[in-house]
Amino acid sequence: MSIPHIVVIGGGAGGLELATRLGNKLGKKAKAHIHLVDTNPTHLWKPLLHEVATGSLDSGIDEVSYRAHAYHHHFTFHLGSMCQLDRRTKTITLAPTLLTPTIDGLAHQVQPERTLQYDYLVLAVGSKTNDFGTPGAATYCTFLDSRKQADHFHHQLLDTYLRLSNDAQAGKQVVLKIGIVGAGATGVELAAELHNTTALLRAYGLKLGSDNLQVSIIEAGPKILPALPERISTSVVKELSKLKITLHINTTVSRVTPDGFETADGRLIEADTKVWAAGVKAPEFLSKINGLTTTRTHQVEVSPTLQSVADEHIFAIGDCASCLQANGSRVPPRAQAAHQMANHAYKNLLNLLNNRPLKAYVYHDYGSLVSLSRYSTIGNLMGNLTGKSLMIEGRVARVAYISLYRLHQIALHGYLRTLLIIFSARINRIIRPRLKLH
Repeated sequence: MSIPHIVVIGGGAGGLELATRLGNKLGKKAKAHIHLVDTNPTHLWKPLLHEVATGSLDSGIDEVSYRAHAYHHHFTFHLGSMCQLDRRTKTITLAPTLLTPTIDGLAHQVQPERTLQYDYLVLAVGSKTNDFGTPGAATYCTFLDSRKQADHFHHQLLDTYLRLSNDAQAGKQVVLKIGIVGAGATGVELAAELHNTTALLRAYGLKLGSDNLQVSIIEAGPKILPALPERISTSVVKELSKLKITLHINTTVSRVTPDGFETADGRLIEADTKVWAAGVKAPEFLSKINGLTTTRTHQVEVSPTLQSVADEHIFAIGDCASCLQANGSRVPPRAQAAHQMANHAYKNLLNLLNNRPLKAYVYHDYGSLVSLSRYSTIGNLMGNLTGKSLMIEGRVARVAYISLYRLHQIALHGYLRTLLIIFSARINRIIRPRLKLH
């Protein structure tokens, strides 16, 4: 009997956790060949990207090398992007990997087109921001969907602050206007982190302060943090008002221009730096795979077992999966859902290999937490027994917020390595700057 091949496409939170568990369980004992495919050489937990963008987090320290991680956890990593899927032959094709040197500007092929065989395929390609086709958004806005985009924003932000600091030293009146579309967790947390960054840069010698920063959040809905309870939204509004962050509620952006955001009611919200953090959609290529059933936002429709409704040999987990629950709702695109789906797909894949019946996935909402940088952390925790929500804030909420990332690290590295990572982070807080300055 041949050893089965399980291929995971996408090394985000769900995909990497799944490949790690399968490698430790099956790859280590040569009971299955486990493969992970991703377009990037390293992994960074997506909820941290707003901290990378503002410099609060050094991505070079917290990132995980896929290749090194694969070596330690008994799976094979492939750098590349899936460009073709043949469900009949159960093969995927990876596009050639190209490198563009800065010297001659020519694209050189690093890896040729490759083909991988699979017995079971898991799609875990995540999601990206949906600008809903708003004119000018793709041209003038920054998106925070990847580490590369977050790093680019960070470098632009530092350059802008340096220029404005020089103008301030010359006696000019300077104000940096930043507009953020979307009052979900990403937009709100980014706004708070920007104020923290401004304060730290002043401590490091730049002639700027909170008076030189104007941050606006634009939300089409009736309140910020629409997915969270009203009392949490209200508490966050109070904290944002202390930072003098302007909120534009019930405001739809009709066009983005070099000067800012034009709204449906004819106003112009001025912004020098523009960020789009509203809306979620899966990668478009999923809708182009022959035979797969997808939604209008390109999510793969899956059964409660997380198998594609069109092909039982293909699973989808995380943000790219559209999973209908018994109550008629769909699993929300959240980090905790990706973690739960990875765990459930792991169990169902083991059940398949051992000829056991598959189980239906049920989403459990354990609450939500919003970090307002060093200013506050607010959220709610769901009781497992009562189902009631407990609102928390301050230091307790901050500890709970950090623990979400620690649980992800434990899933990847185990308890001992995670403890060493935490200890190393404590040392770095002493010997390294509080802000990434390059």
